[in-house]
Amino acid sequence: MSIPHANPGQLIDVSPLGEKLSESQTYTLLKTSDLEVIRLVLPAGKQIAEHKAPAEITVQCLEGEVAFTTLGKTETLTAGRMLYLSAAEPHALEATQDSSVLVTLLLQEHES
Repeated sequence: MSIPHANPGQLIDVSPLGEKLSESQTYTLLKTSDLEVIRLVLPAGKQIAEHKAPAEITVQCLEGEVAFTTLGKTETLTAGRMLYLSAAEPHALEATQDSSVLVTLLLQEHES
């Protein structure tokens, strides 16, 4: 069964999963033609190899700890910390603890 995406104006709970973290899975909270928001659930030790997003992204740690490598350095994301990346910036990550992060992707480049 898929989890339904949020509708405009609907409240979305992004609070920490706490005890439910270990039994939770990654899922998309909302998706439109321009925007996608995902709760990425990462068990400790989980690695995501270097890749690029087609447009700008933000990554906000909701709980746990994630080592995020980009721009020649590794930053530690913990609850309440967020980073921003330009389009097509190579990045990789590894959960150093059971973690969940909120990933927001701009799906289309827009002209100014």
